[in-house]
Amino acid sequence: MIDPNLLRENPEAIKASQRARGASEALVDQAVAADVAWRKALVDFENLRAEQNSKSKLVAQAAKEDKPALIAASQELAGQVKTAEANANSKEEELQKILWQIENVVIPSVPVGGEDDFVVIREEGVKPQFSFKAQDHVALGESLDLIDIERGAKISGSRFYFLKGWGARLELALMNMALDQASRAGFTALITPTLVKPEVMAGTGFLGAHSDEIYYLPADELYLTGTSEVALAGYHSDEIIDLSTGPLRYAGWSTCYRREAGSHGKDTRGILRVHQFNKLEMFSYVAPEDAEAEHERLLAWQEQMLKACELPYRVIDIAAGDLGSSAARKYDIEAWVPAQETYRELTSTSNCTSFQARRLNIRYRKEDGKTATAATLNGTLATTRWLVAILENHQQADGSIRVPAALRPYLGGIEVIEQKG
Repeated sequence: MIDPNLLRENPEAIKASQRARGASEALVDQAVAADVAWRKALVDFENLRAEQNSKSKLVAQAAKEDKPALIAASQELAGQVKTAEANANSKEEELQKILWQIENVVIPSVPVGGEDDFVVIREEGVKPQFSFKAQDHVALGESLDLIDIERGAKISGSRFYFLKGWGARLELALMNMALDQASRAGFTALITPTLVKPEVMAGTGFLGAHSDEIYYLPADELYLTGTSEVALAGYHSDEIIDLSTGPLRYAGWSTCYRREAGSHGKDTRGILRVHQFNKLEMFSYVAPEDAEAEHERLLAWQEQMLKACELPYRVIDIAAGDLGSSAARKYDIEAWVPAQETYRELTSTSNCTSFQARRLNIRYRKEDGKTATAATLNGTLATTRWLVAILENHQQADGSIRVPAALRPYLGGIEVIEQKG
């Protein structure tokens, strides 16, 4: 949720953000009007309540013959106070309903535009030059018995799969390597719940325009998460956290679920766009003034993982119109996928400023003892999709896969995958 003080002091900044996103500016005007109406109703209620308290004291001090009239007047005033309180609460609900529709205010230097208007920040690594026709990850995975898509579809439908043998072990190796890196960087490992309450899902901003992507269990009033970011954001909801020694950092390992609604016909081959996958997510709680620096740190840790996996990649700054509702800025890292001869997203990191924390009531205590809303950030460090880039970039002429040196200790020292595990 946006900062109410910013709404009162600089609504034009919020309008500029909405324009950059291609979102409604009218919501800002509605929020300003609703905020004025709520504050007026609140003042009216508080004035009446103060008058009621004052008259209650008069009743207690009044002579016996004067008390009946004063009590009658006090009772009438009590009814007015009750009505005024209900009106103030109603106005506040109206304001909150509008505020929850306004997306996070983007950082001014974020590119303007939509999906195709990202800015390439840098390219790293060397794209492989094969002396043979490159195979895609499906052909490689099937020939080495690493991936079984046919049986995944047989038991669960399209966009499901089995990882087998070295395929399963490769994913676990990748996740464990990422977890070790995160631990060295000061992240606390968490294996998170994958079913969460509606208020947590809404608090992180996932029940907006893309809510049709989420699996919902109505009988239990629970949502299946598409990222452990949701559980990690809710971990400290309604708490005052301690940031006196620096950021709180968590690395959440979970299975993730996405309906992929609206993606009919997109990436139907292979494991690029699937309904179920594993992911290790970094999540940071920081003071708002430290959020942009923490964002750069998350990005650096992601690049460290890409380099350890010996993958060529590029970093892009996502345009405002392609940001999720919670993100004020998002960087994607796209790895080179040889069979497609293009870059494809492997990971992203978002600075959500105080948007999620305000919705989830996460505060910290400042040096002066006062509390303030924290900022939250997230970034993926490893996920099943990485196998696509690893298999394709490290394939060899005989169809085997060279294992990146950094991953070998997690696979018992194996250097080449050339047979069933």
